[in-house]
Amino acid sequence: MLSYGVEAIVRICSHLAFIYMIFWSMQALRLEQFFKANHYRQIRTLMVMTAIGLGYLCSTFFLEVLSLFRNLISSLPF
Repeated sequence: MLSYGVEAIVRICSHLAFIYMIFWSMQALRLEQFFKANHYRQIRTLMVMTAIGLGYLCSTFFLEVLSLFRNLISSLPF
């Protein structure tokens, strides 16, 4: 039962870390030139939503690879 709680905390931290990293890296893009002038709230909202989506996908991929390695190591015959 305790392992489920630890796994949930790891998953939440992973999702939040990847979302933050994607949002941080997206700030280097000049998205203002693709939108109408003075629509900063809409641009920021789009950046947040895109960061959430991409961060979730990256985190899920990372966690899945870790899970596959864990299953691979536990199935070895030694």
